[in-house]
Amino acid sequence: MSQKIIAVAGATGAQGGGLVRAILSDPQKTYRVRALTRDANSPKAQELAKLGAEVVSANVDDLDSLKHAFDGCYGAFCVTFYWDHFSPQRETQQATNLAQAASAAGVQHAIWSTLEDTRQFYPLSDTTRMPTLMGSYKVPHLDSKGEADHVFADLGLPTTFLLTSFYWDNFIYFGMGPKRSPDGKLVLSLPMANAKLAGIAAVDIGRCSFGIFQRGKEFQGRRVGIVGEWLTGNEMAARFTEALGQPVTYQAIPFDVYRNLGFPGADDLGNMFQFFAEQGDAMASTRRVELSRSLNPQLQDLRTWLAQNKSNIPLQ
Repeated sequence: MSQKIIAVAGATGAQGGGLVRAILSDPQKTYRVRALTRDANSPKAQELAKLGAEVVSANVDDLDSLKHAFDGCYGAFCVTFYWDHFSPQRETQQATNLAQAASAAGVQHAIWSTLEDTRQFYPLSDTTRMPTLMGSYKVPHLDSKGEADHVFADLGLPTTFLLTSFYWDNFIYFGMGPKRSPDGKLVLSLPMANAKLAGIAAVDIGRCSFGIFQRGKEFQGRRVGIVGEWLTGNEMAARFTEALGQPVTYQAIPFDVYRNLGFPGADDLGNMFQFFAEQGDAMASTRRVELSRSLNPQLQDLRTWLAQNKSNIPLQ
């Protein structure tokens, strides 16, 4: 029997790359993987090809290219990357393209990497609790994903709606890790007040997704949240202290202060952290460590992730 093919959008990114590697490292070789990328000749794409992936050029802005890439596939992992363009409307259209292409190709199981539409918790008219951004959003990079959920459902596409968590990899790439204060001490500054943050290693998102594909119909039509560990700012600082061998202190930044830090997307991320901090119970109703570990026995907690990644965290 020929192997079923899983097409992976964003194959050179954090989530997609983790899934591609999970499929390729499966000793049972249950599936073949088709890695979708805008540039099949990029170093990251060529690395996946050397590992055994079928690398195909496709663009989430181009519906026809996606239809071609999904043709003949059993499964499709659908993900978008808001920070590439900062346009919520474009991201929702990209998700729509992915859903329509998967439907047209007769994909039997899609995973849509989504997040909550925060406007269900903070109406646009409520600017007292949280400012409205771009006229139509509270947290644009979350809302634009949640807004697209209905497209997958309306098409009748067998879909798992995958709710991810804060990437611990943001401590490396988004500059969110501990920084030195003027007195030289390390401070972890996040706008989370005393609430717990749902965190996960980016690679574990791909591994959990592979677990969902392996269990098939059990998760079709469901919203499935994944998380590696729930931790307060003080608990995260303690993990950093242990890993780095020097004291790290947590500093809670007010939401308004973070929103006005001035870097691109600061207001979006400030609203995001406010949502995470104030709506933790709603997030916890879908994100459970036990379920995540059942999908991915290699699931890491922050201590394990730091042991492997602490040398990559800039501490300027």
